[in-house]
Amino acid sequence: MARLQLHFPEDQYYYSTQLTVRVTDINGANHLGNDSMISMISEARARFLFEFGIRETAQDGIGIIVTDLATTYKAEGHARDQLLFEVGVMDFNKYGGDITFRISRPADQAQVAMAKSGFVFFNYQLGKVVPMPEEFKNKFNRVNWLD
Repeated sequence: MARLQLHFPEDQYYYSTQLTVRVTDINGANHLGNDSMISMISEARARFLFEFGIRETAQDGIGIIVTDLATTYKAEGHARDQLLFEVGVMDFNKYGGDITFRISRPADQAQVAMAKSGFVFFNYQLGKVVPMPEEFKNKFNRVNWLD
């Protein structure tokens, strides 16, 4: 099976935040576990959306649902590492797009991981996917659109 390759344009990153690898994030192989990395990616996504005034949870019945997550690992993370999460958006379509993550360790400039999280807008009252609100689109003017 071919390995997943993730490459993102440099101009789509809008936000960065740092997270510390906790001792409880370490797995039996003595490095950052996949489950903890997913939690850290979720935290970085939540901080990014909050920074831009976007609520993930239902507001007027409409919220954001994560549809998929792809992650590639480049280096191990260890307890107390400070990781930099650069977050962007790309490939918008009528209903959502991708939130992208470049994760590095500034202490040694190592790239730790790359990730992409697909999302759509969802109306919880109607139980269906709905078009992306114009207000959301307008926050990110450099995003490349898909038809």
